[in-house]
Amino acid sequence: MAAGLLQHFLAGQGEPLKSFPVVSAGIAARRGDPISGNAVIAMKKVGIDLKDHVSQPLTQRLLDDALIVLCMTESHRAMVQLQFDPVPEHLYLFRQFLPPPVDPEVDDPYGGPLSVYESCRDSLVEAVPSIVSILKTIAIAPPSS
Repeated sequence: MAAGLLQHFLAGQGEPLKSFPVVSAGIAARRGDPISGNAVIAMKKVGIDLKDHVSQPLTQRLLDDALIVLCMTESHRAMVQLQFDPVPEHLYLFRQFLPPPVDPEVDDPYGGPLSVYESCRDSLVEAVPSIVSILKTIAIAPPSS
């Protein structure tokens, strides 16, 4: 859901953000698992179609190719830091850039009712503008001399 929301929002931005690739991967994901039905419904309610999304595990190659890596929880970030080398320079929590006092973690809705998925979606939506601001800083910033 996070990747779908971010990709949707970036599509409305100017270059280079408009064509910025967004990839979804999970610490404990198995390759090819379908997205949950409640996630599809929650996203469809905001005009985003994720019915064809399938999962993939996080790999060192994905991390090496990433400009920024966004984790949902502090435990996810800690697992990335422990399991991969090198650790990405830009490794953050999805809600980390919201002003305090906001919980920077996103609860996993997996297995919950639709209302839990909608709440998760809304907490992700709230964070997207702050992530776009950070992406502008990282992706568009002039090279340091």
